Amino acid sequence: MNGKKIRWGIVSTAKIGLEKVIPGIRRSQTGAACAIASRALDKAQAAATDLGIEKAYGSYEELLADPDIDAIYNPLPNHLHVPVTVQAVEAGKHVLCEKPIALDAAEAARLLDLPKDRLIAENFMVRAHPQWIRAREIVRSGDLGELKAIQCFFSYFNDDPGNIRNMADIGGGALYDIGCYTMLAGRYFFDAEPQRVVSLVDRDPEFGTDRMTSALLDFGRNRHLNFVVSTQLTPYQRFNLVGTKKRLEIVIPVNAPQGEAVQIRLDDGSMLGDRAMETQTIAPCDQYGELVDVFGRAITGEMPLHHGAEDAVQNMKILDALFASADKGGWVDVT
Repeated sequence: MNGKKIRWGIVSTAKIGLEKVIPGIRRSQTGAACAIASRALDKAQAAATDLGIEKAYGSYEELLADPDIDAIYNPLPNHLHVPVTVQAVEAGKHVLCEKPIALDAAEAARLLDLPKDRLIAENFMVRAHPQWIRAREIVRSGDLGELKAIQCFFSYFNDDPGNIRNMADIGGGALYDIGCYTMLAGRYFFDAEPQRVVSLVDRDPEFGTDRMTSALLDFGRNRHLNFVVSTQLTPYQRFNLVGTKKRLEIVIPVNAPQGEAVQIRLDDGSMLGDRAMETQTIAPCDQYGELVDVFGRAITGEMPLHHGAEDAVQNMKILDALFASADKGGWVDVT
């Protein structure tokens, strides 16, 4: 990039792009939001005007053909993640793609055959947030003792039949949308991969999506992660990391408010009712901007990309196993 900022193009006017990622790009140190595309030109133009973006395109293909764009952010519906990411890489662009990166591991594996000089990453912004980084530092320090159990709950309520999260054929449902964060927490904090999983799914009779999924992931060495995720329960999210000496609680583990301080809590259990709890405040940040910088520095070669296409394929293997377990009604190995 010769010291210049990475020029980002955004595919579609999806809400997460307009409200989260584009502001993150603008707050980042390495990136600039330079173009946006929609299948409706007027939508792209309106978004460009609102967000101060120079170029607006009426098709994704026009954006991908722009030689002045270095990287693409892909927040399209799940079934379009791989096809458009492949198009973007073949057009010479690096791609930050929304999660989940595919509908299954076989589809995600297509990304491994693309040119290696173009980087692909899944938009798990949580790994760039200082609260997750600090929590893992505490785990690795041994302050919790031996981390043995991770408990995750993540829910919201959405019964709109027109919402893409409620459309089974394009990758809707709780596991795809938010369950991926819970299994990621196990991989991140245990520094390991699950060996086998078992899950229970409640499907919406109208949508066919999993509206509530519960699961247990076995990470070996008697390390367990269990979670409940739902698209039709009271909005709530909380992750607990429980060791032999202390428990660490991440208060807002996924949707940490942009530009606001957050808290993680430590409790040795010496007094019941959280009375022994100690709080650590994490300074305000924009986790989307932080991830843009992680990806940007990997593009320039300043830092390696630790979580690329191979990591995204592994995420899909775990999701595949969770779906397979629900269908089978028992344990499924992660292969």
